[in-house]
Amino acid sequence: MSALLLNDSYGITVENLLRNATPARLYEEALKHEKGTAISEQGALMAFSGEKTGRTPKDKRVVRNPESQDDIWWGDINIPLEPEVWQINRQRAVDFLNTQERLYVFDGYAGWDDNYSIKVRIICARAYHALFMHNMLRRPTAEELETFGEPDFTILNAGQFPANPHTAAMTSDASVDLNFEAGEMVILGTQYAGEMKKGIFTLMHYLMPKQDVLSMHCSCNEGGDNTDVSLFFGLSGTGKTTLSSDPNRKLIGDDEHCWTDDGVFNIEGGCYAKTIDLSAKAEPLIYETIGFGSVLENVVYDPETRAIDFSDDSITKNTRTAYPITKVRNAKIPCVTGHPDNIILLTCDAFGVLPPVSQLTPAQAMYHFISGYTAKVAGTEVGVTEPEATFSACFGAAFLVWPPTKYAEMLADKMRKHNAKAWLVNTGWTGGAYGTGERISLKHTRAIIDAIHSGELAGVETQNDPYFGVAVPTTCPNVPTEVLTPQMTWANQDDFEKTAQKLVGLFQSNFAKYADQASDEIVNSGPVLK
Repeated sequence: MSALLLNDSYGITVENLLRNATPARLYEEALKHEKGTAISEQGALMAFSGEKTGRTPKDKRVVRNPESQDDIWWGDINIPLEPEVWQINRQRAVDFLNTQERLYVFDGYAGWDDNYSIKVRIICARAYHALFMHNMLRRPTAEELETFGEPDFTILNAGQFPANPHTAAMTSDASVDLNFEAGEMVILGTQYAGEMKKGIFTLMHYLMPKQDVLSMHCSCNEGGDNTDVSLFFGLSGTGKTTLSSDPNRKLIGDDEHCWTDDGVFNIEGGCYAKTIDLSAKAEPLIYETIGFGSVLENVVYDPETRAIDFSDDSITKNTRTAYPITKVRNAKIPCVTGHPDNIILLTCDAFGVLPPVSQLTPAQAMYHFISGYTAKVAGTEVGVTEPEATFSACFGAAFLVWPPTKYAEMLADKMRKHNAKAWLVNTGWTGGAYGTGERISLKHTRAIIDAIHSGELAGVETQNDPYFGVAVPTTCPNVPTEVLTPQMTWANQDDFEKTAQKLVGLFQSNFAKYADQASDEIVNSGPVLK
């Protein structure tokens, strides 16, 4: 790539540029120039992201421009940045990159559907970052690279260099800034590679709805050739990756997708999976991808054998691996499919109130999609067992740009148009809340998912849940009947009543902040206090 081209477009004058280098070359570069990198026993490149081992959402900024400011859901998710401050941070990033002896450039595509894909350019100073994005974007052919031209979006990754905390609107030495009009993203003060992945996802969350395309934080698989398609939405710990990684079905993608008038396509060219406690037995499809070309982030390993201890969280609980989706044995390439037949909203209800499975109307689907509920066990203090409710709009609030109701209305519209069914599947507790009850059997949850895919569950008799108003199947193949009705699994009905009332109140309190944006139909589809 011509250094003159980067100078004209970005003000970067470094002449030693490696554009779309092969994984082998990037291995050599990382091992030679980047402290803390090594090759694992399985052949993956192990890298250390420095002080930041996860995203820093409080440091994310979106430039307030006249063209887009009325579209954006401003607040704690999209914190505004004035154009003048953007220019300061951008120049700071360019100045740092210009001090480097060599830079890495990766040009690739976000999106497997050529009608909607965007051209993305990464400019960075770490080979580890270049290899990460080589895995996470769709890799161009030699012919595509030859005619790539100018990108639609560029990431200037100067993560080794801090932001100036005295600059207006800075909250730390890290700043992740997106400018939709300029088609650029600047990263300062954090070397965590996931910021690049999620920056592109945020961009797609802005661009796609403008074209009547629904961008979604979900996994996707299919049972046939562009048929029997399912989307899996769910926050961390709900089973999204586990349940969508089905060896009997083809994987379209594990995290980011778009739903167009023609069907669903994966945004990414790879997967970014958590590796804490990873094992060949529990997650064989992920475990077997860890080899040459994959990136392992912040894992602990034996200094002699380079064997990884996946249970060691001394660096971070957020250990990760990034690999091309072509490494997944049941992946469908290209990563496109037809319209979804089933929308599966996953939740891990530690209160033990929600049914293991229920069918939703389009309005109920919008309500639960906007709510994005799951529950975790609160804290680590001895004796504290009270569950803690977590709500994240559209099961991915951190990446939304438009108000959540816009995405929910698009989801309901596409569900109606393509006759998709919506299901709420609880992978949490039964027989009581955490501390009293027990986790719903994975065997039973898999049986529920299988019955959804086979169509059997759609044809059984249902009863209305007294609190959430959802249709609960009375039978399901290979699942005990009593498990399907939460009340029947509790020994003390008064305790169930009190817990259910509490959960309903939490839902209502959370949804109050969206009530003025949502229609009466959506608001009235939520749970009701008895």
